[in-house]
Amino acid sequence: MDPVTTTYDADVLGGEFVSRTIPLADDGDGPDGTTATLVRCGTPTRERAVLFVHGFSDYFFQAQHARNVVAGGLDFYALDLRRYGRSLRPGQVPALVRDVAEYDEEILAALAIIRSEGHRQVVLVGHSTGGLVVTLFAHHHPRSIHAVVLNSPWYDINDTPLRRSLSGPLAAVASWRDPDAVISRLSRTYTASIHASTGGEWDFDLAWKPLEGFPVRASWLSAIRRAQRRVAEGLDLRVPVLMATSTRSGGAGGTAITPAQVRTTDTVLDVRHMWAVAGKLGSDVTLRTVPNGMHDLALSPSPAREDYEHALLDWIDRRL
Repeated sequence: MDPVTTTYDADVLGGEFVSRTIPLADDGDGPDGTTATLVRCGTPTRERAVLFVHGFSDYFFQAQHARNVVAGGLDFYALDLRRYGRSLRPGQVPALVRDVAEYDEEILAALAIIRSEGHRQVVLVGHSTGGLVVTLFAHHHPRSIHAVVLNSPWYDINDTPLRRSLSGPLAAVASWRDPDAVISRLSRTYTASIHASTGGEWDFDLAWKPLEGFPVRASWLSAIRRAQRRVAEGLDLRVPVLMATSTRSGGAGGTAITPAQVRTTDTVLDVRHMWAVAGKLGSDVTLRTVPNGMHDLALSPSPAREDYEHALLDWIDRRL
């Protein structure tokens, strides 16, 4: 399969955004074939680009963030992974994956397209689950990228110590019995706090990013916990890494989220879990905390989002 086969069409974001479908090998999960989608902001004019990978129950819609990155001197691409957002086909189970390494296929295909469009250096940016995905991708494919930026990467379950320790084994057993079994559901607190219909600043497709999130299925959670365990064991990433997180978490360790925390903290993950892993990723890791940052730092209220974007652009400029 040649990943560089399709042309760009107008994207759902409109304006300068275009997208193209990336055909993938059939993974046996759902009808209508398996695809990913590469989104580009404007016409590429630089030799340096970023490739953004979204999180769970998510897709790329952060248009203003993309424009700010382009204004900062980088070309911008984003990838909707298989069975997410633009890549989700009728009849498919959203977000279904048996191993996060499956995503290597579309990331490699996207990188091939980006290089074919004249880019000599590519920075891989991952948010939340996407941060976990790109961390392991960089470990498996060290020569394919030049740097990694982690935006609130998901390295552990945000729950009590007992539930954290049991979640992996229980998910593995449940996956063996019924891989598609729904074993948990997300809180709508974070997504409701950012969507325009519920008082937030951002508009996005609620079919692709529902307020209540996608159901958490046994096989998916088992794959995530295996990947998180591999990161916790320690890696040796050979490229520079920037890890950016909020300074605080709301609802850490399974505690209740207060109204004051909703728009000023990471209410999805425990930032302490990210900090604990930073020293295990490699020898060149920079940790940057963002005061009043939300889970997706690029969607945080001002001035936190500008703080994150400045940190990202400044770090890339200095390191590359």
